[in-house]
Amino acid sequence: MEIRTHQSINSIDKLRWNELKDSDYPFLRHEFLAAMENSGSVSTEQGWQPCHLELIEQGETLIYLPLYIKYHSWGEYVFDQSWANAFHQSGLNYYPKLLSAIPFTPSTGPRWLGKIEPKEALQKVTQAIKTFAREYKLESWHVLYPEHSSIETAQSNDLLVRSGLQYQWFNREYRDFEQFLEGLTSRKRKELRKEREKSRAFEFIHLSGSEISAVQLKQFYDLYSLTYLKRGREPYLNQSFFAELVKTMPEQMLFVFAQLEGEIVAGALSFHDSSTLYGRYWGCYEEYDALHFETCYYQGIDYCIQRQLKRFDSGAQGEHKIKRGFEPIFTHSIHWINHPEFHEAIAKFVDEEREYLEGQKLLLAEKLPFKQTG
Repeated sequence: MEIRTHQSINSIDKLRWNELKDSDYPFLRHEFLAAMENSGSVSTEQGWQPCHLELIEQGETLIYLPLYIKYHSWGEYVFDQSWANAFHQSGLNYYPKLLSAIPFTPSTGPRWLGKIEPKEALQKVTQAIKTFAREYKLESWHVLYPEHSSIETAQSNDLLVRSGLQYQWFNREYRDFEQFLEGLTSRKRKELRKEREKSRAFEFIHLSGSEISAVQLKQFYDLYSLTYLKRGREPYLNQSFFAELVKTMPEQMLFVFAQLEGEIVAGALSFHDSSTLYGRYWGCYEEYDALHFETCYYQGIDYCIQRQLKRFDSGAQGEHKIKRGFEPIFTHSIHWINHPEFHEAIAKFVDEEREYLEGQKLLLAEKLPFKQTG
């Protein structure tokens, strides 16, 4: 097996990359990763050094794996800083590390491209990663938010599996939002209706990437940036990133704008494929009571029902989503730790963490607003 690395996604032919995709998951598209790199949002200067992996057998590409050498843990949403500190205190280097992930995107999905059976693919990828890491003296490899089908195979390959919690909404073939509400307890149903009523003064418009104007795109970016600037931080992504996506994959973008007296005051951007809506970015000029919930959640639920999408992945964190019908679900990450003692210590940590999260998931599920059945 030949292992080839690419220092830019653009050194890989877009058609060759995309033809190995077996789903319409938006974030593994060549266009999405290229926009990250072309805009400079992902670069060695930003601590993300691309080194995408290509595995070749008998002259044929079997697998592409998005891969980065990371010099920090920002923008990952799986927090391993305590592991890094433990390495440092022992006189070892945790960074740079190898990372297979979609930058700044905590959404579960495929993490490599290939036309071979998933179990065999992970085995080949793991073998290649270990060879690459040892050659360049890198101590760990991390795969963030892989598909759940990868987990059992990962454990059989002596990889560590870490669990996390997110909140997602599931479409039970609802006819409309009102039918969704009918499945809630009376008290929660009244609360959600009151919450939506608070946004009656706003007009909401939905636009695909091909429908948005240059002025509206600039307004959206200003809103997105404010979310970070209000907290004293610079946004991860720049305007060039969004502008490129509007050109290269507009059909998988959904902009939702809230207008008050004809003026845009808030906006959100989601992506979608044939089964799922992925909520990603949000911003507002001023704080309005319940406007965030309407723009980011209720408008998305409406969209899923209208388009018959099965799931609404609303992104990381947010226990406040539970009362609005978003259910706690497990997410995962896969980790290879080269150092034997740290492998053992981290294995113990992730086992204890998983046990704690299993209890938390049960407690959180009790807070769901749905009527009891059976």
